[in-house]
Amino acid sequence: MKSFHGLPCWYELATSDPDAAQRFYAGVFGWTWASAGMEGFDYRLGSAGSSRVAGMMAMQPQVPMPCWTAYIAVDDCDKTAAQATRAGAQTYVPPTDIPNTGRFAVLADPQGAVMGILQPLPMEVPPESGAYDMSKPGHGAWLELMSSDPKAGAAYYDALFGWRESRSMDMGAMGAYRIFARDGQDLGGMMGLGDAPQSCWLVYFGVEGVDRAIAAITKGGGKVHNGPMEVPGGVFVAVANDPQGAWFAVVGPRG
Repeated sequence: MKSFHGLPCWYELATSDPDAAQRFYAGVFGWTWASAGMEGFDYRLGSAGSSRVAGMMAMQPQVPMPCWTAYIAVDDCDKTAAQATRAGAQTYVPPTDIPNTGRFAVLADPQGAVMGILQPLPMEVPPESGAYDMSKPGHGAWLELMSSDPKAGAAYYDALFGWRESRSMDMGAMGAYRIFARDGQDLGGMMGLGDAPQSCWLVYFGVEGVDRAIAAITKGGGKVHNGPMEVPGGVFVAVANDPQGAWFAVVGPRG
């Protein structure tokens, strides 16, 4: 059976106002939302067309501020979590079963950047046809690590997921931007902290037009902090936060 270990597979928003966030992301990405049907727990599923691409819930006590968390598919949640712990990771949520979905955990790497891992049940839609798809608007398209020690971060994620540096770009005073790949497929980049106050992951979602996405973000009450900016490959990016303060980015053609 084909392994999806190391592929992004899910994106989850913890927010202070689920109703407002639902309206915002429907306006920016065209997502439709539905309840996951969990008894006693308001968990919502966002879809781009027929594909489920994101989950949303109210902030939990261990979450200090609204944020997006990316999840990476793993073959064995317990084994990967134990490996991460031995490498110096902090466990926020230990390996836990999700009925009819799989087994997940939430970890912070040794520098403090938070990421989830998910061992999907065999009947689940493969990650390559689900939430992560660089070719489809409204899907996850890129991951970016801002780290206090990007070299150590690169070694940690290589050991955990098999992410290998495919190439590096000199960003002057900001240092190198290391693009990482899985089996030759570029998934994201790693860099120094830049303006980030602490090590963190930034989730990029694909859009049909970055200018239109910026207009929708502003109209919906969000704030664009950087962009539109052209990046290698002929596409543009913009970095923003939603009205509740969760950071995310968009990538796609300019117009």
